[in-house]
Amino acid sequence: MLGCDFQRIQMTPDLMPADIIGTNVFNMKEHEFTLVKGPVFTSFLLADEINRAPAKTQSALLQSMQERSVAIDRENFKLDPAFTVFATQNPVEHEGTYPLPEAQKDRFMLKISVTYPDEETETDLAGRFLSGHSPESVLNADDLRAVLQQGELLNAREALRGIAVQPELVRYAAQVIRATRDHEHILVGASPRATVALLLGARVYAVLDGRDFVIPDDIKTLVPAVLDHRLILRPEFEIEGLTVTEVIQELLRNVSVPR
Repeated sequence: MLGCDFQRIQMTPDLMPADIIGTNVFNMKEHEFTLVKGPVFTSFLLADEINRAPAKTQSALLQSMQERSVAIDRENFKLDPAFTVFATQNPVEHEGTYPLPEAQKDRFMLKISVTYPDEETETDLAGRFLSGHSPESVLNADDLRAVLQQGELLNAREALRGIAVQPELVRYAAQVIRATRDHEHILVGASPRATVALLLGARVYAVLDGRDFVIPDDIKTLVPAVLDHRLILRPEFEIEGLTVTEVIQELLRNVSVPR
């Protein structure tokens, strides 16, 4: 648990952009407009089932995700320095879902696919609920304490700048991303944001592994999570059953790893 502000938005088809960023409301008593801030004014924002909202509502997050600021009635408001958006997404084939605009997907650093648990895990999960140990009961416990405060989080983020990334690894990451733009199976490749996301993620992965330098395996490990939501395959190959995962693995095999 982090000692930071948190807000959750339940995305629905009737949600409007102002429901996310806020709006100015006329105060009859004071005879002036007052800003009513939306849930985007927080540190950590969870957009639950993000693809249930239409594109115009999803796009309300574009500026905040890129610039950590929000424009309301031609006035710009800065967001929390730690502002981060997390989102869940229903499978795209489910009824009542809208595809996310490519520009918005590109602003998400990683995509982590969550599949059904195996039988043993699911049985253990059901047993925990029956014994009263649900996630809700844990989060609502009185003795729950923050393990990291906002200032410490920002310091940790700044410390990542000290993780060494050799020039050849920067070039390797760029080559992997650039290869997506010329691949015969890919209709839309990854943007330069993907290169930046890959290198930033590699730094974090190195720290979690107890190192102050990045190695090629850090980059290779994170490539699927960085590219999975950014690539669009050509329809003719999708019809044949080709998947983004298979294309990513082929890309990794074709790009030489620095020694």
